[in-house]
Amino acid sequence: QVQLVESGGGLVQAGGSLRLSCAFSGRSFVNYALGWFRQTPGKERESVAAIGWNGDRIYYTDSVKGRFTISRDNAKNTLYLQMNSLKPEDTAVYYCTARFARIPTPWYDGSAYDSWGQGTQVTVSS
Repeated sequence: QVQLVESGGGLVQAGGSLRLSCAFSGRSFVNYALGWFRQTPGKERESVAAIGWNGDRIYYTDSVKGRFTISRDNAKNTLYLQMNSLKPEDTAVYYCTARFARIPTPWYDGSAYDSWGQGTQVTVSS
């Protein structure tokens, strides 16, 4: 069974940066495509970014392109999300997710993923 534990969330001013981490355990990390989703109260879960098993396939939702960077360290079994130029509308609970596949397809569909973390709160003040 896969376990995912997010960390790195917090409160930051608009224009600031945060780096989220997701520690993966329980299965072979390299067999999993990974993603980040986010959700705010009263809204549907939104896809943010996804990455294939070796980092050669990367996807972003339009609203974060050029500001966020997803990456993975297969030696450390860890997924990252570097978030720069943060905006108040980025405020949400961010979830790490994993899919037993080498490429996340369709990457934006939450129902296609097998495992989820508990989430980490990101709050961006204006």
